[in-house]
Amino acid sequence: MNISLLQYPIVWTDKKANLLFYENKVASLAGKTDVAILPEMFSTGFCTDRPELAENMQQETVQTLRKWAHDTGIAIIGSFLATGNGLLYNRAFMAEPDGKIHYADKRHLFSMGKENELFTPGTKRLTVKYKNVSFCILICYDLRFPVWSRNMTGNDYDVLVYVANFPEKRIPDWDALLPARAVENQCYVCAVNCIGTDGLGITYNGHSMLLDYKGRTQTAFADNEAGTKTATLDVEQLHQARAKFPIWRDADKFELL
Repeated sequence: MNISLLQYPIVWTDKKANLLFYENKVASLAGKTDVAILPEMFSTGFCTDRPELAENMQQETVQTLRKWAHDTGIAIIGSFLATGNGLLYNRAFMAEPDGKIHYADKRHLFSMGKENELFTPGTKRLTVKYKNVSFCILICYDLRFPVWSRNMTGNDYDVLVYVANFPEKRIPDWDALLPARAVENQCYVCAVNCIGTDGLGITYNGHSMLLDYKGRTQTAFADNEAGTKTATLDVEQLHQARAKFPIWRDADKFELL
């Protein structure tokens, strides 16, 4: 399976500009990849004080994602500012070419950025099987909480995805934690961050990457590098490695509440 990482700046709170930009980027990948991964809150930036920008599952952003997936034959992953039942969410999604859209909401809300004052935390992980590859899709701050990411049965998922707006000043943490998640969960890790400066003056320098189940780099972006990179996953090789060295059998058993 081919997976493409899209690392670019996000225009602060300008949904129209961001949708147009990413439409062109996704369209250019038609016939070249199976999955395209966008940053966290790709259509607005990480704005925690603009509830009027939130949309439900029937509005423009979701319908646009469905169209992109249908027109290109590419499954699209990311997150957006969502609303439902009178509440607001940082919502992860996978839009499939057949029109299906799977979603779940960010579990760990970044209180230092007041995300918890606007959003409601999610209660379930987003896991999707697409083209015989299982994905678990989480958001940014979730990276710091290994229990929530845990591949508990050894085959809950094959690819652990993090979509993010992870600031430059904390990027050493990102660089350290992503390989750890790959090794401890025996999975591919695909992490997509943004670059540029947002409307609050916070800078982002990317470091998006795709790692294999031993934490080895398959593809990665340099500091502040804008672009799209595609890598190929060998899931059969992953399954063979898990069968040969099944560390999950010795893991602690627990339930998420």
